[in-house]
Amino acid sequence: MRNPLSERVVNLPPSGIRKFFDVVNEMDDAISLGVGEPDFDTPWHIREEGIYSLEKGRTFYTSNSGLKDLKVEICNYLKRRCDVLYDPNSEVLVTVGGSEAIDLALRAMLEPGDEVLIPQPSYVSYVPCTILANGTPVVIELEEKDDFRLTPEKLLEKITPKSKILILPFPNNPTGAIMEREDLEKIAKIVEEKDLFVISDEIYCELTYSGRHVTIASLPGMRERTVLINGFSKSYAMTGWRLGYAAAPREILQQMLKIHQYAIMCAPTTSQYAAISALRNGDEDVEQMREAYSQRRRYLVHALREMGLDCFEPYGAFYVFPSIKKFGMTSDEFATRLLQEEKVAVVPGTAFGDCGEGFLRISYAYSLESLKVALDRIRRFVERLEKEQGGRDERCAV
Repeated sequence: MRNPLSERVVNLPPSGIRKFFDVVNEMDDAISLGVGEPDFDTPWHIREEGIYSLEKGRTFYTSNSGLKDLKVEICNYLKRRCDVLYDPNSEVLVTVGGSEAIDLALRAMLEPGDEVLIPQPSYVSYVPCTILANGTPVVIELEEKDDFRLTPEKLLEKITPKSKILILPFPNNPTGAIMEREDLEKIAKIVEEKDLFVISDEIYCELTYSGRHVTIASLPGMRERTVLINGFSKSYAMTGWRLGYAAAPREILQQMLKIHQYAIMCAPTTSQYAAISALRNGDEDVEQMREAYSQRRRYLVHALREMGLDCFEPYGAFYVFPSIKKFGMTSDEFATRLLQEEKVAVVPGTAFGDCGEGFLRISYAYSLESLKVALDRIRRFVERLEKEQGGRDERCAV
């Protein structure tokens, strides 16, 4: 019998995030600080709208691109929060999470061999989705000295005649880095000069802690070059509702819609009705969650620095990205020992790209009480490592 499998798929590595959580699920008294999922319940008015839609028997397919009322609210939101205008009839597509929108955009825009510029550390799906869309991923390694921002110099280093798409993953998972207007203006200039397109993944746009989020699509000349991707999972604590969206120029959006029609049909109807309430009435909920995250963020950064760990201060998302380079261990070794010895799960930085080596992703989408218990265990582990390191140094001196 011939091989039933695609070599391209077989060669894709599994997600580096998942293996630790398979182990955690089998452990008693383990604490996970790795999952990128809000610990808040979906606000009641959003759940209530979903329940009401079920009670009314609204369990039919929607149009392929999504409910008209939802697309109108998405456009209202983008105008209100991001200062960018889209036509709900032809420039908005409701998807099954933001991840589907990323996949659709890449498949709709790439020809075999086209290069996709991917800043890392970043979300684990960009590289495999590029490969599955017949593109060639080109990694741009971001550095802590630049606050993990994409600089013009780093972008220009990687551009070739085959470069077509730049992915902008800000606010960033896993580093918590953001790009401010002046940063984006420098990138936009290069994008125009080199005739690139942008996929801007803004799923964490409401979770910024140093001013209002700016989308590159709002800058002059960029709307027609940008696929703006967002969703409801992070901002409204709706991860399991599986709902996202893309806003893009009509010529790109319509090709994305074509793939969506054949592969998915439409996003979940109940989730779409609930999302209308999220956008119409959810600003206060988002603000309350953002305040809670910011409090945890400050606490976590302070606690890690007190332990002697170098910790970049994140201004977006809900992760910190401390360095563990001083221990001379790989990220995977550190995370594995921490899980085995103290029953705390974090994600090795290498899950988000090779340049994540020497770092860990720790999520603060958990209650302060859980964070305090976990940090006590991490502190104990770090102290033990320092004693081990001190002992080795003494033996070397002898």
